[in-house]
Amino acid sequence: MPLHKLEHFDPNYRETFGGDDVKSLILYTEGGDRVGSVADVLVDDDGHFRYLVIDTSGDFSGKKILLPIGLSRIDYPAKRVYVDGLSKQQVEGLVEYKEDTIFDHDYEEKVRSGFRSPTSGVTYDRNTYNYQTEPALYGLNEQSHQTFKLYEERLIANKQRIKTGEVTVGKHIETDTASVTVPIQKERVVIERVVPTEAGNVVDINELKFQEGEVARIEVYEETPDIRKEAFVREEVRVKKVVERDTVEAQDTIRREELDVDTAGNLHVNEHGSTTHEAI
Repeated sequence: MPLHKLEHFDPNYRETFGGDDVKSLILYTEGGDRVGSVADVLVDDDGHFRYLVIDTSGDFSGKKILLPIGLSRIDYPAKRVYVDGLSKQQVEGLVEYKEDTIFDHDYEEKVRSGFRSPTSGVTYDRNTYNYQTEPALYGLNEQSHQTFKLYEERLIANKQRIKTGEVTVGKHIETDTASVTVPIQKERVVIERVVPTEAGNVVDINELKFQEGEVARIEVYEETPDIRKEAFVREEVRVKKVVERDTVEAQDTIRREELDVDTAGNLHVNEHGSTTHEAI
């Protein structure tokens, strides 16, 4: 069965794996020794992982090798790939992978022979061999290679500034009829003609002084109202804004996914990172 590079088989493979990129992972032995980094992945026509292309430059021998997928344990959260029982001496003895390598049955068997256990009991026959023949090399341990994403809901509080109204302050003119009372005075002349007390008495003619043109002058005044309008400042209006602060509390039901791990037998469970990842 022909093999394909992962990106050629699925150009959007990162979206397929939920954003995880296997080609960015570093390869370590189970003992913690760095072996190299994943340069590419070879998949079959059905999209099944068959080999990790490991670049050992700067770590071991400085060449690329093929690692059967069944020998690896991919830990996406830790961005690592673990392989058991791989040493520097073994890497140096493995078949080198090059971009122009003729990838045929014989080449693949050379790759497998570098990892196959002497006690595997597998007899190679190119006419009948398939990947299911050697699950130790190509079988995927789902618990080691699947990534479970645990989701939780959170309440997110944001603020939006919205216009709730508008206050317009202006002025207009109102008219009214006002009344004012002004007391005024007017003078008038009162002429009274009365009988004197000496009426009927004889007056000495020699003492009489008849005169013409005798005039009595009296000035007469009156008050007239002087009514006019004057403008005064009645009051002053000041317009300003004040900010009132308040706290709004909201409650809702949120959900969180927790990981359930069922084990059977005497197994050792390791935890990695701040989030618990079960490895069996």
